[in-house]
Amino acid sequence: MVTNLVLQGPGVPASLLEGIGWLARPARMIVLPSGALRCEDVAATPDVVEAVQAAALAARADATFVAAGRTLADFSLVAMDMDSTLITIECIDEIADMQGLKAQVSEITESAMRGELDFSASLTRRVALLAGLEASALERVYEERLRLSPGAEPMLAAVKAAGLKTLLVSGGFTFFTERLKTRLGLDYTHANVLEVEHGRLTGRVVGGIVDAEEKMRTVERVCAGLGVEPRRAIVMGDGANDLKMMGIGGLSVAFRAKPVVRAQADVALNFSGLDAILAVLGG
Repeated sequence: MVTNLVLQGPGVPASLLEGIGWLARPARMIVLPSGALRCEDVAATPDVVEAVQAAALAARADATFVAAGRTLADFSLVAMDMDSTLITIECIDEIADMQGLKAQVSEITESAMRGELDFSASLTRRVALLAGLEASALERVYEERLRLSPGAEPMLAAVKAAGLKTLLVSGGFTFFTERLKTRLGLDYTHANVLEVEHGRLTGRVVGGIVDAEEKMRTVERVCAGLGVEPRRAIVMGDGANDLKMMGIGGLSVAFRAKPVVRAQADVALNFSGLDAILAVLGG
């Protein structure tokens, strides 16, 4: 199998990317329209991979070894986590900030994302701390704090133009996923429902929790509905609760992810935007 290496990073000089690329002894190098560097037919031995990854990290660049010839046409679906993947914030942490509890909730969130805590139990604990908060706080978080991750919109535009469907599957909340579905023209969404009574959060989630297993099942259900295997999905995430759905996809993408996720992903984007996946897939 012929392997290529794609090197990219915001503001990283082309000469530095080339210097890293030569470590993989490529047959040729091609500068892509995005400014990324594709090194073709490289020596992807363990020692070369280790050297390239270390040099890329030092240069604040992303290095991806990928089978030659892979393109968006190989896929039918892009499945994305929401918090800290499609968007820059953890919504529950920002909601908690309205209660003066951000530090406490963020600590639990971080532990859960690193895989140190059971996700469902941690979400139940965090949501319980929100009891009594006016539901209008959710709108404030959406309007004042929610921002798309770098490269999100060009990435979505490109995958839609290529005919892929889009799924936003989140351990967060439908209040945000439904608004993003409308705003970004997403095809499918699935998330947790916060219970509201008399205009205030009760501190409970309605129905089952969207945990790692449910995220994986959601990708499977959407793929089945499309009549394709899960291997036709590109799956993006950042936390330990994304690993199961990433594991069944044909290409897993760790975006600004926790170490446990980066270590298991096919593509790790530590510095580039979400649209960097386009260069990995031949763009």
